[in-house]
Amino acid sequence: AMLVSQRGDSTGVTNSGYFGPDRFKFNDTADQTESISQSSVTDLAGFSKAHKRAITTADGNLPAGEYSWTRYSFEGQDLQGFRKGFSDAKPMTISFFVKSYQAGNYVCKLYDHDNSRQIAFLYTINASGTWQHIVHTFPGDTTGKFDSDANQSLSIDWVLAVGTNFTSGTLATTWGGDVAANAAAGHNVDFTDSTNNYFELTGVQFEIGSQATPFEHRGFGEELALCQRYFYSTGDGYSGHNLAQGIKGSATSARYTIQYPVPMRAAPSFTINALKVDSETSGSY
Repeated sequence: AMLVSQRGDSTGVTNSGYFGPDRFKFNDTADQTESISQSSVTDLAGFSKAHKRAITTADGNLPAGEYSWTRYSFEGQDLQGFRKGFSDAKPMTISFFVKSYQAGNYVCKLYDHDNSRQIAFLYTINASGTWQHIVHTFPGDTTGKFDSDANQSLSIDWVLAVGTNFTSGTLATTWGGDVAANAAAGHNVDFTDSTNNYFELTGVQFEIGSQATPFEHRGFGEELALCQRYFYSTGDGYSGHNLAQGIKGSATSARYTIQYPVPMRAAPSFTINALKVDSETSGSY
């Protein structure tokens, strides 16, 4: 439901990375500039926030090998219920709400990172600036098991712009190998071509089976903890948020203990945006 946006809104976005609402990645090789934000929703019952991408500097010249899509990824250990790679593999059903300035045909695809396999479907946004509910069921895949670990096994990609290298084949509506030409055939929108363009997404749900159930609204605290498994921010150190407490060993070294709010998926790296060190001005350390 796009409730959590620890990084805040970002402008001047040109390179792939995580911006705006947590867990949704800007995957891009095109030359446009965007703003990515947690937008407020007032015209869709049951939802108050969305992930929004908006063009601030258009590209208008999309080479054959360039692309732009929004990605969400899953750990393999969270996907075992789909029984992918077994004879009784289960269907996968995706549902989401979408609103865009550009009407037209869009592709949403799944990519299996463990086995280099893909499947996609084409959906139509019928009118500019109007929320639509999209539901699609992918068949189960009896080829290629997901690894049962904390690494990326499956991604959902919402395609917004692709060059002809990705549209020159036949859309991969059944599971198959990673053939670029089949990844987004039929997609006819170039999101990068105008500063009028925006794309909003919310209410994303991915389920076992062939039936889309009503959206599961989780509390903000639960969503925040799930997001903090991948990233968390302590806020501005000058506003009283402590990154760590520790002991200074010498003029050039110190040891600090960082307490994470939840166990993280992997050993983290960190970035300091503002640093203020509070210490005694006299005495021993």
